Amino acid sequence: MVRDVNAQAELTVPAGLPDWAFNIPDKAQPWGVKVEGVVQAPGSSKKYEATKIAGNANPPDWYPDEHPAAPKAVTGGEGIRFACGSCHLMSGQSHSEAMDIAGQPAAYLIRQMAYYKSGARKDDARMGPIAKVTSDEDAKQAAEYFASLKPRAFVKVIETATPPKTFIATAGRHRQLHPDGGTEPIGHRIIQIPEDPFRTEIRDPHSGFIAYVPPGSLAKGEALVKAGSCAACHGESLKGKGEVPRLAGLQPLQVARQLFDIRHGSSAGEGVAPMKPIVAKMTEDDIIAISSYLGSLPPA
Repeated sequence: MVRDVNAQAELTVPAGLPDWAFNIPDKAQPWGVKVEGVVQAPGSSKKYEATKIAGNANPPDWYPDEHPAAPKAVTGGEGIRFACGSCHLMSGQSHSEAMDIAGQPAAYLIRQMAYYKSGARKDDARMGPIAKVTSDEDAKQAAEYFASLKPRAFVKVIETATPPKTFIATAGRHRQLHPDGGTEPIGHRIIQIPEDPFRTEIRDPHSGFIAYVPPGSLAKGEALVKAGSCAACHGESLKGKGEVPRLAGLQPLQVARQLFDIRHGSSAGEGVAPMKPIVAKMTEDDIIAISSYLGSLPPA
């Protein structure tokens, strides 16, 4: 760990997104994760020089025996500037700033890339530019790879009115525990932190997240999901149905951000159209509750 890390260039919150969902790094950075030298993830036989796996072009593959051979679009290498495995991890379950795509239908993933490329789904800071430079064949190969993976529990959802005091770090825009300790009111937020900041920074797919949510969120979310008949499209256990994606076990922060995107128009496309009138009626507390409940479900 290193103290007094300078904050990155200021980011802005996309229209319609509350700041807690987007994780704008705090200007004051009381500490940060510093990855240097040769690093190794627990239980892995692989070792990497930290500088070789920094950035988005060459993600580490800590546990190659846990997945089939991955295409170049996922693993990175020569000619690849943005490797899918850098944000989505080789497991597909992703850091909180990306979306969990492990086991999601290949057709759904291909369609989302097409929406990003056309601008129907807007993310000018990340996925839009990536989609525009990714060939249809690379997108297809990556989608088939991630669709073949079996998701596992990657987030622990905890209801509390007083989560640990946190700040938003520059590293990956993840919340971290504040070195001063103590707690803070949760208010109308989802507070999500890595289980282990160092392992998250080295992209260890065995190290997930903790999501603190307001008391009563799980029961309220369950009632809203059942009243909304989500199972009719997403399957009885919400683990996906045909080309419709899995909701169960997704990180609450990821789900909330997607629902806000749908509500405010930055996420569109054929599959989103039926959702828009439903999400338009959701309050911010409804979105928090639904996201919390879905995150608490077993993904497989």
